[in-house]
Amino acid sequence: MRVPVLLAALVAVATCTETFVGHQVLRVVPTSHEELQKLQELQGLEHLKLDFWLAPRGLGSPVDIRVPFPSLQPVKAHLEAGGVSYSIMIEDVQELLDEERREMMRSSRQLPLSTNTFNYEAYHTLDEIYAFMDLLVAENPNLVSKLEIGRSTEDRPLYVLKFSTGGSNRPAVWIDTGIHSREWVTQASGVWFAKKIVDDHANNEGVASILDTMDIFLEIVTNPDGFAYTHSTNRMWRKTRSKYSGNICVGVDPNRNWDAGFGGSGASGNSCTETYHGPYPNSEPEVKSIVDFVKDHGNIKAFVSIHSYSQLLLYPYGYTTTPAADEQELNELSAKAVAALSSLYGTSYTYGSIITTIYKASGSTIDWTYNQGIKYSFTFELRDTGRYGFLLPAKQIVPTAEETWLALKVIMEHARDNIY
Repeated sequence: MRVPVLLAALVAVATCTETFVGHQVLRVVPTSHEELQKLQELQGLEHLKLDFWLAPRGLGSPVDIRVPFPSLQPVKAHLEAGGVSYSIMIEDVQELLDEERREMMRSSRQLPLSTNTFNYEAYHTLDEIYAFMDLLVAENPNLVSKLEIGRSTEDRPLYVLKFSTGGSNRPAVWIDTGIHSREWVTQASGVWFAKKIVDDHANNEGVASILDTMDIFLEIVTNPDGFAYTHSTNRMWRKTRSKYSGNICVGVDPNRNWDAGFGGSGASGNSCTETYHGPYPNSEPEVKSIVDFVKDHGNIKAFVSIHSYSQLLLYPYGYTTTPAADEQELNELSAKAVAALSSLYGTSYTYGSIITTIYKASGSTIDWTYNQGIKYSFTFELRDTGRYGFLLPAKQIVPTAEETWLALKVIMEHARDNIY
């Protein structure tokens, strides 16, 4: 163990990257309120520096915790003392990260000459994704344009691809990926979606009919500062990179920063937590830019925000137990979308409202969009169910994107056929 640890430490010093040698991901499935309480107690022990990949959601729902090596013994002792059983989902997080890095190095890093030769089966950096977007626009100037809707905290451009066959202010679908920066399969899927839209249009199949009457907006890297940081420094980074006076820690959870039940249950006022909601609604330019875009456009009919992991399709609400006015329709549409998704590889998805399916979460994207009158507001949690979590192997990128696309197509077609 000593030699790999030393090597990892030397690499970390040389590259300024944070290492996760010996970190494990533990899974607990609480079966009683006492076990749930033990997990909640762990959440409060900040000195352990635990990272809840899946937070406590209720009895029978898995809780995944990345535990730093120095905290393994006290965490396991805490659980065992309370009679709480656990399993090890990931034996050593750094081993998966090393394999991911090797895979990225093996794949071609040269800028492809066209989007046809782009490697969709690999994870890419921010610069590589932005270069892909430019290629796509250059190849398809009559269909695709690139909009800059704002600048990030660190002054990176916030780019949105617009797919349109003409007309002004047509009914539209919005799709965003990568709002949580460490969820790499989402940005990778977003790249695949962009190419798929173009190919469908060229071949007059799939979403081509949707583009006859609607526009599609796609923000592939919704949190570029965080995404760049996952490549340069900390692969496990989730939040933005904003800094606020009086805060000890950096960053805000951009999926708790929306003006929908802001600051309520399921969000934290502590800047050092993964679910810190920020100092006020829309404090993050990454969020504010979308808010302004949605309000200015005024004709977005479907809004889909894509996350990972857990294999879920969710609709409002997360911050209140009051059912959405359109819950029955949203539930029926979710069932159809999940059936389409599962038809390709048999991947099993659960669907329902945020609060009844996972947990109470305030300040989330789709609660805000739904309250703005966008009826078809959905969040996906892509593959997997915890074997790899946020470190999904690159070989699963294309299958994940392919099956998710089938569900997206169902949602987009429904929005087209049920204009309100």
